[in-house]
Amino acid sequence: MANLRRRLAQASVLAVSLLQGARAFYIPGVRPHEFAQGEEVPMKVNSLTSIHTQLPKDYYRLPFCQPTGGPKMASENLGEFLTGNKIQNSAYSINMLREVYCQVLCQVTLSKVEALFLAKHIKYGYHNNWIVDNLPGASVGLTGTGQHQTHYAGGFPIGFIAQDTKEAYVYNHVNIVLEYHNPEGKEGSRVVGFAVEPMSIGHQFSGGYQWDGVSSEGFTKPLEACVTNQHMVRDSISQFQRVAQGENVVYTYDVTWRYSETAWASRWDVYLSEDHMVPAQVHWYSITNSILVVLFLSLLVVSILVRNLRRDIAGYNAMSALTDEEKEEEAEESGWKLVHADVFRPPHTLPMAFCVLVGSGAQIGTCGMVTIALSAVGFLSPARRGSLMTAILVFYMLCGCLAGYVSSRLYKSFRGRQWQMCTLLTATAFPGLCFAIFVFFNTILAFFRSTASVPFLDLLIVAAMWCCISIPLVFLGAYFGYKAEALSYPTVTSTIARAIPEPTFFMKPSVGISLAGMVPFAAAYVELFFIMTSLWMDQFYYVFGFTFVVYIILLVTCAEVTVLLCYYQLCAENHRWWWFAFFSSGSTAAYTFIYSFFWFQSLEASKMLITYMLYFGYMFLICSGIFLVTGAVGTLTSLWFIRKIFGTIKVD
Repeated sequence: MANLRRRLAQASVLAVSLLQGARAFYIPGVRPHEFAQGEEVPMKVNSLTSIHTQLPKDYYRLPFCQPTGGPKMASENLGEFLTGNKIQNSAYSINMLREVYCQVLCQVTLSKVEALFLAKHIKYGYHNNWIVDNLPGASVGLTGTGQHQTHYAGGFPIGFIAQDTKEAYVYNHVNIVLEYHNPEGKEGSRVVGFAVEPMSIGHQFSGGYQWDGVSSEGFTKPLEACVTNQHMVRDSISQFQRVAQGENVVYTYDVTWRYSETAWASRWDVYLSEDHMVPAQVHWYSITNSILVVLFLSLLVVSILVRNLRRDIAGYNAMSALTDEEKEEEAEESGWKLVHADVFRPPHTLPMAFCVLVGSGAQIGTCGMVTIALSAVGFLSPARRGSLMTAILVFYMLCGCLAGYVSSRLYKSFRGRQWQMCTLLTATAFPGLCFAIFVFFNTILAFFRSTASVPFLDLLIVAAMWCCISIPLVFLGAYFGYKAEALSYPTVTSTIARAIPEPTFFMKPSVGISLAGMVPFAAAYVELFFIMTSLWMDQFYYVFGFTFVVYIILLVTCAEVTVLLCYYQLCAENHRWWWFAFFSSGSTAAYTFIYSFFWFQSLEASKMLITYMLYFGYMFLICSGIFLVTGAVGTLTSLWFIRKIFGTIKVD
């Protein structure tokens, strides 16, 4: 009960915690801590991750050294649990400015099961993710030319596979390099850098002594590798630590302290710097490409729509001023004015579902814009683990009012009578789909004992947030939507629908829908590559300023393409534009999903079925959200456009 109350208390203050975090422009997640000389600097371990399996695992599932008293959770919040983080304490002892050399941590004798299990995780490319003072450990390794190279994302591997023998070797020695800074006017030092250089060394105690696993006498004996190799140069180690049954693996570590001029407030810059991810020029090329697409499309829309609309409106108004005899003498009318009595007719199929989808798209789109904007100004830093997921949940729930309002206004304009069912579907359709798929994958991940499996209590918290906050907010928005006046249309809808003439091949709605999404996708696919790399390959992504610009460009492009295509459909006397507008801009999601199949090859995924299920299952959910957002933007923009053009003509 105490644990349940603690979790419920965490859920109740999610929004408040976000507001409390917004006290400064840079939010590092923790306050700076000055460590006195010799003071303990705790090192924590996070879940083991692999881009090849997408299954994070508990660090202590492998035969690693455990801390005295067993591992304990060092951090837990809802966002961390939902993203698969499991931060625990470690057995490593680090003290400020105290260097150690070849410190023995423990010795593990591998059983058959442990050897097979460890070798399997090495084969799948699992990485350690260590944390010191909220800084993730960078990985230091040797390049092909023998130079040291540092990677600031993804942790460091737990071992390697020999190319010639295909045997597994574990990294049982680590050189921990810590950087510190002494701020003026403060006593003590701050940690401003953390890197780990892993090595594999076949340790043996001097004199052939073997540790019995109980006494500490072995730890007083020097290790031969440490005696013969004072600098621990990896290339001079002739024997690596093999992973096999009966092998005695001795885990050791060094701790080295280096002074740095880096201030504590900017210590995360090296992790989030574009130079360590992608050069800034690539993002600027992406933005330039997107802006050029938008400018070209805007010029096309202006040149076609404005010119044609002015001619059409002038002609239609001139025709309305003629007498009946004069009208008969004029050529037969054609174009978009002929459908004025049908253009605002409700969708011919599933009008309630249409309102639900548009309302859900407005909710997701607004949530995404607010989240990206706050990330761009620094309020959702990667240093605050789980904050991005927490913000998405909070803003999505708060935007439920908008979803209920939009769907209810549309449904009321369609003269629908089942408003309760419409509101209920708006509140449960897409969230229910996401929750059902999430619970399905969570159950499977529980059988794999992955840390991505969310505990049952956290599932209850998410369900409670959905049922007790999100759904009532949707009904609240729907209440104001139904109370507001119905949308007014400039023309009167006739009783009998007008027949739609047979279109040409290029004017068929299916052709327009299949081609419409190509332009918005082309404007955003470059930045989409970086986003997917961060999402699936454990990379830091913090160029949310670029993301915000591309997001706006994507929405503008969807709006312009949909307006242009709807205009041509109306000119072809096709008054069924509601679903056409939604699917035209929503087809961007189809191109995104197809692109995910090609991008999946870069993961070099394992042959595990669960990996394919997780990737394509969650990409399906992401593309479903894109479909709703782009579809809603195209629909609402087309509605505004059609009301404008039909409001400028004189209808008999």
